[in-house]
Amino acid sequence: MMKKTTDIARDRAYDETKTVFPAEMARGTYITNPPSLRALKLMHLMINRAGGRMADDTRHDMRLSDVRAIDGMANHDRKSLQPLFQELAGTVLTYDDTESKKVSIGGLMEHTTIDYKDEENGDLALSWRFGRTFRIMAEESNHWAILDRQTVFHFQSKYSVLLFQYFASLQGLKYKTGEVFTVQQLRELLGVPKGKHVGFGHLNSRALQPAIAEINQLARFTLTATSKKIGRTVSTIEIQWEPKTDIGKVKRELGNSSVGRKTRRDGSVDIIPVSFPATGSVRYTKPWEDLARENELWDYDKIADAFRSFCSDRNIKLDAQNIEEIFKNYCKKLKPEKEPRVSSDKRTEEEKIAAAIKNIKSGKPYMCTGLSQSLCEYLVAEKLVSVEECRKVGL
Repeated sequence: MMKKTTDIARDRAYDETKTVFPAEMARGTYITNPPSLRALKLMHLMINRAGGRMADDTRHDMRLSDVRAIDGMANHDRKSLQPLFQELAGTVLTYDDTESKKVSIGGLMEHTTIDYKDEENGDLALSWRFGRTFRIMAEESNHWAILDRQTVFHFQSKYSVLLFQYFASLQGLKYKTGEVFTVQQLRELLGVPKGKHVGFGHLNSRALQPAIAEINQLARFTLTATSKKIGRTVSTIEIQWEPKTDIGKVKRELGNSSVGRKTRRDGSVDIIPVSFPATGSVRYTKPWEDLARENELWDYDKIADAFRSFCSDRNIKLDAQNIEEIFKNYCKKLKPEKEPRVSSDKRTEEEKIAAAIKNIKSGKPYMCTGLSQSLCEYLVAEKLVSVEECRKVGL
């Protein structure tokens, strides 16, 4: 018996790194009201959250903290989420099933509620019902795409998300390595609004090629596009895919900061800007803590505040190109401090950090009373804990 997409989603409910996506959804087009990048990412999170229940006529729930736990979505609140839900409510999905000779057209969402009773405590309750068209599509689906969730949330273009989910749904096919589109079909697949990127030249340079470059950097497969002409006019575009044999580079890139990603993709020199912390201590921040220690300056809170005042008085920006050199010279001019008394705590820094992570993730405030704000900021910056986890324990 052929398995259903919903069965696969239920079987993989344990795997939070993947989203099981109906192939019909992955290959569908948004001719009416194509969603923005942020709305697409929210849609992926909602389908992931629903999992094996995506086809059920039921209410699905999640908290704002679930949204904020996702890389790139940590700053959402009611004000930013409401227009995204409105976008998704107005989105019309069209899927042409050439095997059954049926075209399905309908809305993605039926109803959404944002409950903000706990907004003062920094949380919202989000609930929704998927529309009938989507539920029927999910219920009848026996083809699926297993998407790397991290990859989707790292994309910086909606064109990349839409192209990625389409070709992710084709991975594993034994006798097919390419797909041919007309220019109009490609526009519909990428959700390009009417009147934008008119002509294949603009469509190719501003939508298709940037999306392919981003996918090739972050996905487990590579894409190449070849256009064919009739006379001087592009008639079709063939996009071929090939699985990567080594995904180590992809994993490293997904683990890196998005800062400098485009330059790494383009192969140009990657200069990551250095900025002095706008608030808090220099403890656990590189290179600032090391520079302070080299000059025997041990009060990391005091030196941070003093240097910010120094910069403010001289109209020096904390992200100035030579800010590291300025801080280094500033520290050299200060009188060395007496080294603080050695603590009775014999743990290494690594052991202290590991214990701090464990205590924060416990969700128990009384276990985190001795943790500093600067340590919390360091752990968040290194993605070892989330902002929401720190808030739960009062940090």
